[in-house]
Amino acid sequence: MVRVVRVLSVLVLLSVAGCGGPGEGARPSAPSEASGTTTPSASPAPPAPATPDPSPGPTTSEGTVTPSPRPAPSDIDELLEKMTLEEKVGQIIMVGVPVTGELETPAAVIRDHHVANVFLHGRTEAGQAPMRELVDEVTAVGAAANPRDPLMLVATDQEGGLVQVLRGPGFSEIPSAVEQAELSPGELRREARRWGQELADVGVNLNLAPVADVVSRETAASNEPIGAIQRNYGFTLRSVTEGSVAFGAGMRASGVATTPKHFPGLGLTLGNTDTAAKVVDTVTGRDAKSVRAFRGNVEAGAEFVMMSSAYYELIDARNPALFSPAMVRLLRKDLGFDGVVMTDDVSAAAAVQPWPAGERAVRAVEAGVDLVLASADPTTAGPMAEALVTRAKSDPRFADRIDEAAARVLRAKSALG
Repeated sequence: MVRVVRVLSVLVLLSVAGCGGPGEGARPSAPSEASGTTTPSASPAPPAPATPDPSPGPTTSEGTVTPSPRPAPSDIDELLEKMTLEEKVGQIIMVGVPVTGELETPAAVIRDHHVANVFLHGRTEAGQAPMRELVDEVTAVGAAANPRDPLMLVATDQEGGLVQVLRGPGFSEIPSAVEQAELSPGELRREARRWGQELADVGVNLNLAPVADVVSRETAASNEPIGAIQRNYGFTLRSVTEGSVAFGAGMRASGVATTPKHFPGLGLTLGNTDTAAKVVDTVTGRDAKSVRAFRGNVEAGAEFVMMSSAYYELIDARNPALFSPAMVRLLRKDLGFDGVVMTDDVSAAAAVQPWPAGERAVRAVEAGVDLVLASADPTTAGPMAEALVTRAKSDPRFADRIDEAAARVLRAKSALG
């Protein structure tokens, strides 16, 4: 049984969602040796032989399964054929793991539902060593739950400024995007590579950044989710594109995949989807500046894109972007994106509360999304997995959509490291 993990000695500052703004409360300090705080033990990843085998590894004398090495991209179709429906569904869910406190809830979700991706949630100033131990512990749970493909996506929010989950010894204090935009693209790329290496050093392989939303200088102060807290790379299409692309290039150079967000843009809204039930954008269309900024990131090689939870009247007035087939088509067909499309947090965000947890996951996947993020409230991930399995068992077309989404996630994983 996975023990309780207490990485920090004081209360954590929790962020509201997987990509949201700053949380509330005081930042924790790093634990001391005399505090009685426990940290998880490290679990080394299994070595990869020359010829990957996507079938489960041999059973040991203790009855546990030794995980097989992750597959090469050419083996993805073969791997999918061997996976159960439940294993496929686990590939398209990402569950939140607190950077302090107990690990039992997300660990149980990972074990029970084969969840293959985690998001480091909250705020910590503990530094690299405790975070490396935490990542080792949770990925060991994931490898045991998914022996056919033991590699997990380990994500966090490391934008800079007020949105930086990991701080303390070994982590830089990353400036806000507004400040980053003052650097030349070359300088920012070099800095982002260093920040990305700090993530890679603790086992994080996916950063839910950069923000590619275009904010108007005149309305920035009233743009609650982005402009008001300086998450934007300046105020022009050029500065946002150059800054977000440079940040992404630096991260990828360190081996960390990136997730431009929040498509098709949150820079012109007044409300915050984390805290407001329905945020509506009445001006962003298919050729908006923000859409063009995302195009720049897609063309530069972004592996993931995060969908907004707002409504966009000029594109699809009936559905929030993360439930909108029209919005996914815009990203796929008009921008040519063939990577992983993921949701913003659909566990605790106010924007998705009108729908039960399971229905949120089904609606997103049905719309064409590949990865469902349940970051702030890990208890919702189980009902989401169950709803996806139930729908796929009764709907062959939806089962095919599960296969398509799982294949994209597996291919993205196979390209890492």
